[in-house]
Amino acid sequence: MSNSEKSGRFSWPAALTIGVLILAAAAVFVFLRLETWPARTVGQGTEDIERLGRDLRSAFVDVAHLQPRITINNRTVAEGTASPAAELATLTKQLKVKREFAHTWAGSSKRIKLSGTFTVKAGFDLRQDVTVDVRPDEIAIQLPHAQIVGVEEDRVDVLALENGLWNRISGADLENELAQLPEMARKEAIEIGLPAEAEQELQHQLNKRIHARQPIHLVFTSPLPTESPASIAPK
Repeated sequence: MSNSEKSGRFSWPAALTIGVLILAAAAVFVFLRLETWPARTVGQGTEDIERLGRDLRSAFVDVAHLQPRITINNRTVAEGTASPAAELATLTKQLKVKREFAHTWAGSSKRIKLSGTFTVKAGFDLRQDVTVDVRPDEIAIQLPHAQIVGVEEDRVDVLALENGLWNRISGADLENELAQLPEMARKEAIEIGLPAEAEQELQHQLNKRIHARQPIHLVFTSPLPTESPASIAPK
């Protein structure tokens, strides 16, 4: 028998053995990949969520100059720090109000009529806790409802100062009426929904700044702003 015939007989078992070993190794590799796939997926998801948490923190610093407490799946990853500004104004509107006061005593009447223009700012009180909870299905941001955070006087005009014969306008009368104008502007801003517009503006800014797959939900932790009866003045 020649050497070529002997080598031909031994090559088939060797080839078969090598093939079996290759198939076994491939099967083990596939099995291990499938078995560790959930863990690898969770790990990648956690990394993505933590990266999103850092992006959220940066976004709040840019938008609100605020570093909120951030939790990821109920685990705190960043503690909140105080903001150098106590309030965040997200919406500004100029309002004009008018007020008239009349008083008659013993047949003598006095009248004051004023007009005021004010810049009213709506925003958020940053002294209250602001937290961000990042979950796989949503981003929940807890913060107080927006409120009126500033009323600045632009212009006040005295339209009428009419004294009665013995019922005269006093300095206290004029001072009291002037003090009512900014309160009227504040009340009107609430009536036209300026705080609600400020909340919508914050939502818009965050959506624009944060590109996340999860929806961003604002969860308000304070009651809606209302005006106290003492600050309601007739026009």
